[in-house]
This record gives sequence, structure tokens and C-alpha cells, in this order.
Amino acid sequence: MKNAIKFFFLTVFILTFSLSSSITAQQQEPVPVKASQVKGNIYEVEGGRGANAGFFIGEKEVLVIDAKMTEESAKQMIAEIKKLTSNPIKYVILTHSDGDHVNGLVGFPADVIIAAHHQTAKDMDAAFKDAKLRSYLPDFTFSKKLKLHSGDKTVKLFHFGPAHTSGDVVVYFPEEKVAFIGDLLFLGRDPLIHRHKNGNSFGLVKTLKSILKLGADTFIHGHGSIASPSDLEGVIKSLEEKQTKIKALIKEGKSLEEIKKIFNVEDRPPRPGRSRRPGLVETIYLELTEKK
Repeated sequence: MKNAIKFFFLTVFILTFSLSSSITAQQQEPVPVKASQVKGNIYEVEGGRGANAGFFIGEKEVLVIDAKMTEESAKQMIAEIKKLTSNPIKYVILTHSDGDHVNGLVGFPADVIIAAHHQTAKDMDAAFKDAKLRSYLPDFTFSKKLKLHSGDKTVKLFHFGPAHTSGDVVVYFPEEKVAFIGDLLFLGRDPLIHRHKNGNSFGLVKTLKSILKLGADTFIHGHGSIASPSDLEGVIKSLEEKQTKIKALIKEGKSLEEIKKIFNVEDRPPRPGRSRRPGLVETIYLELTEKK
């Protein structure tokens, strides 16, 4: 009887462990890379490792926006493109320098032309230590505006100032009213400001307002479903309300820790191998209190 009971509990343990291991593996395994048509010849790419990306199929070539995080995911994206066209990939435009947007460059053909803001190029130059990665540093950069042409199609690139980072680029297709905006938008959570890359929350508000003035009705961003102008307006409103409230609390003499408590902010420990990075409330506080 005792042996039967032991066998029963051992069997339950093994089944539970196996199920748990299977669930964990499924959670860690990314969903397959998939390209979905947005408008005309503009596509969004989701899945795999790294942020959402996209591409435009021109008359003779393909223009890609962002490069995923790994060589494997980039090659899966390229495979999706090849299902739709035999045109070669000519350009990869980078919205900014975060690894989940740029590290997959190594999966692209060596002759691809890489375009980015000049500050993004500097950030990549500092981050890319591996020789293979370094062979994919941007080929040309710009500061404020740039136009690219694919046949009779004009693609407009804009930099409106420091926001998520100091090198954010908006890739705008004026005919389709579609804009790729990288990590300038997060929905359902606080915006992410990289102070270590000279990002700025007040600059983000300015940038989002400038994006709305372009007249786009469809926004593809790095970490969520396709957004609308009202989504951007909601983020602007929320950000400005936080900035106004924090400014008033500072005027009242509240400390950073007191302000964090008012906003129910609990600092998370940094990830292994990473330095601590401030959240939005702390970022706004530092922007308002640091000496210019």
C-alpha cells in the first residue's frame, strides 16, 4: 500500500514537472515571424525576437524599417518578404538604436544600405563591439529631414528632437498616411525614456505632437498593435498630466521618494548585467530639477 502511494505521488510530481517545463518552454519560444499588409505595399512584421518591424515593396526594390533583434528573426523576416516579391532589399531604415531594433542587421545581405539618424549611428558605434555587427553600422545619416525615393514613391524621414532616445526617426508614407514610429509610443504602460541615450519626456510630448501634424492615420510602433491618432493623443494627455502634477509637487517641496509614493511607484531591481534605469515619474522629476 505504501509503495502504491509513493508511486502515485511520484507520478503526479513527474507529470506536474513535465507540464511546467513545457509551459515555460512555450513562454520562452517566440511566436513565428509574420508579415501583415497594412495598406497598399506597406507591411508590418510581428513575432520572432525583437520589436515589430515593417517593409515597403517598391517597383524594383524593398525598403525595410528596423531589423529585429537576432540574425535568425531577421532571416525569417526576409523569408516573409520573399514570399511576396523577388525584388532585392535595398534599404534598412532604423527608427533608433535599441538592440531589439538593430541587432538583427547581421541577418541582412552585406550590400544593404542602412539609414539612420546621426545620433543613432553614434550609439550603435559605441554598442557594436563584435566585428560582424560593426560591418552593419549605418551607411548614411541625417539630422532633421530626409527623403528617399523608390520609383515614383516618396518616403519621408523625420527627427523631431530627443524623445525615447536622442536619435528617434519617424518613417512616413504620405500617400498611404502610414507612419512607422519605433518606440515613440507604448500603449497600456508608461512611455519608456532612455536617459542614458539622452531621451526626454518633454521632448516626447513635442515629438508626438509633431507626428500628429503629419496627417497620418495609421501608426506602426515597436511593441503593440497598430495605433490611431487618438492613441497618440491619449499618451500626450497622460504625459502632460503627470508632468504638471510632478511639477506642482516639486513646488510644494516634495522629495522624489514622496512623489513616487503618491504615484504608487515601486522601483524594480535592475536586470542582471544592467545598470538601474529610472522610470517615468523619476525621469520627469530629474528633468524638472536638474540644473540646465
